[in-house]
Amino acid sequence: MDIGTEFAVELSRVSRRWRTRLDERLKHTGLTQARWVVLLQLSKFGAAPQRELADRISVEGPTLVRTLDKLEELGLVTRRACEDDRRVKFIHLTPQAEPVIAEITRIADELRLEILADIPIGELDQAWRTLKTVGDRLENL
Repeated sequence: MDIGTEFAVELSRVSRRWRTRLDERLKHTGLTQARWVVLLQLSKFGAAPQRELADRISVEGPTLVRTLDKLEELGLVTRRACEDDRRVKFIHLTPQAEPVIAEITRIADELRLEILADIPIGELDQAWRTLKTVGDRLENL
């Protein structure tokens, strides 16, 4: 296998395993991976149109609708019609989501620190720059 192939395979493995480990540690919250990913996206970028949110987390619209239905049922998000186009729904976090997001963030930070412990900052910086380049190229395809 050439280095490009090995890089792609390893990147996929790391991504899956990282999310799996985080999902295991968040199990006590009762949130599925699909749900906590939505909450983290909204906490990072703020309210978003439903279609844009689906694109950001790389899911189809109907899949996101089911996730949002459950998050709304749990009182963690609300859907509000856009003033300019009532067909467009903006997704907003509720105040009840704040402690849940704080818990998700705390656990995610702990995991990140554990995984990256003892890796020199220069190596992390180089790895980040490489991943950023790859991610930007994927976005532009």
